[in-house]
Amino acid sequence: MLSPAPPIFRRLAILVLAVCLSPSAALAETPQISAYVARYSPERLVDIISEPPPELNSDAHLAAVTYGHPLGEWLGFAWELEGQLVRHWGEQRHYEFNALWVARWQRFPWDRWVDTRIAGGHGLSYATERPPLEPRASREDRDSMRLLTYLMAEMEVTAPGAQHWSGFLRIHHRSGVFGVHSGVRGGSNFVGLGIRYRFPGP
Repeated sequence: MLSPAPPIFRRLAILVLAVCLSPSAALAETPQISAYVARYSPERLVDIISEPPPELNSDAHLAAVTYGHPLGEWLGFAWELEGQLVRHWGEQRHYEFNALWVARWQRFPWDRWVDTRIAGGHGLSYATERPPLEPRASREDRDSMRLLTYLMAEMEVTAPGAQHWSGFLRIHHRSGVFGVHSGVRGGSNFVGLGIRYRFPGP
């Protein structure tokens, strides 16, 4: 018999459903495609964000292509669903498939000069092999698993006149969420740059 879903996934499902069914959700965005490359960082996610620049000294890389579909606006954020296909090479050689929801804040006082957006995403990540670079908190912890939680943080900028094209910096993170996934306490972080194309509106 299947075990009950962890509370964090139930809350995620409720949040996505609320966004989809919200009567005030008007599509302010259009579908988008993105591609990015990233390099492995041995640092923790909180340190990468709070103490940049991160250490990037590994021969582990990834390339990803993504498709994002807009859901609407809620609480001042643009909400999206995103799917990813990821290829690892170097110290890791496997594929990764990710599905996540994204909350994007896109209102900054300097947008007339450089359109800026920041985003965070949460979902699930499936690797075709157990990633060897996902460390354990201690020797007693289990090795990583194929299915883990996926998180991302992103800053995107669009140059004046670029209209549909933008560039972004992204942190690509897999995590066992302190043991939620079969006792896995490790994770991995990749930091990279990408390019995005937003399709024209109707």
